[in-house]
Amino acid sequence: MYALKTLVDQRFRFIITASGVALCVILVHFLLGIYKGVADGSLAYVRSSTADLWVLQKHTNNILRSTSMIRTSRIGDIEAIPGVAVVSPQVLIMGSIEVSKKPQTAYLIGYDTGTGLGGPPSIVQGRRLRSDDEIVLDRSFAAKYKVKLGDTVQIKKHPLKVVGLSDGTNVFVIQYAFVTLNRAFRIISFAGVVSCLQVKLAPGASVKQVKRAIEREVPDIAVFDRVTFLENNREEMNSGILPLLFVIALLGTVVLTAILSLILSINVLERRKDFAVMKALGAPRGFVSGMVVIQSLALSFSGLLIGLLLFFPLMKLVEKIVPEVSVHTSVDYVLWIVMGVALIGLISSLYPISKIKHIYPMEVFQ
Repeated sequence: MYALKTLVDQRFRFIITASGVALCVILVHFLLGIYKGVADGSLAYVRSSTADLWVLQKHTNNILRSTSMIRTSRIGDIEAIPGVAVVSPQVLIMGSIEVSKKPQTAYLIGYDTGTGLGGPPSIVQGRRLRSDDEIVLDRSFAAKYKVKLGDTVQIKKHPLKVVGLSDGTNVFVIQYAFVTLNRAFRIISFAGVVSCLQVKLAPGASVKQVKRAIEREVPDIAVFDRVTFLENNREEMNSGILPLLFVIALLGTVVLTAILSLILSINVLERRKDFAVMKALGAPRGFVSGMVVIQSLALSFSGLLIGLLLFFPLMKLVEKIVPEVSVHTSVDYVLWIVMGVALIGLISSLYPISKIKHIYPMEVFQ
């Protein structure tokens, strides 16, 4: 086709333009991947729990960006309620882990190893905790600070052996680490308070009835079922820094549209006489405009293909250099990007087409 031939004739411009589109595709895909990675890491801990109910301090509805304190005496009160099988406490601490004599911030979670509720969502290396002198680290945290299984880290001068590396515990700006409940009490130097309680019900017990009973019998607490609590944490995650990623991605698409439109307009101006000749020779209505659309889509999808081919190797490289950057993607995201690039290609052709309408056949005789 003549439209594609004119692009190939200008190889350097074609390569530069397609490369620019590819970079924008990689940027947008990267930002969406960061969003999904943070979303998965933020919610994996809550999603993986088998608890039927979560109990927090009143006026607190999530564990991502809020502080909850519940007296341990409430555990017995809840255990006495009919239908309750297991009550497992957790202590959530924003603390420091000393690695190679340097403090590194982590979100420490102390949990009851007897029940197992509140522990790591999954272990990719090693095993779960068995004693108070052990710790499970997020694998991204371990990779970043070059910590391996069997190494020793310190919290408040207490040496802890790294016995496991977890997955689904990387929230980009911070990573989770897991210790026993007793160790967490020693870290905060107070054993009378926990952050939250996870409750498992007896077989056949009604979640709604037990929830109402706990709220009625135990003062100053908030009780959430699994679905509600997961949604609360999702809303909290979406209200943080993550919307900024979408703004940056949107700006990237706007810049790409403007650049592509400008390049096509320059091409129209350079070939103004060619287009005038086509009109003078009686080119069918829409043929010349269609050429611009084809060229725009050809540039867009060439860049899309290059961007998708380069994305995954580049993300592997990024994760090696910066382990805490966790980029997740999905077929849905790829489809959205494909549709977005197609839309950008069509929009970018509008301004050049408007220029073509002002090219007249008589210009051939100038």
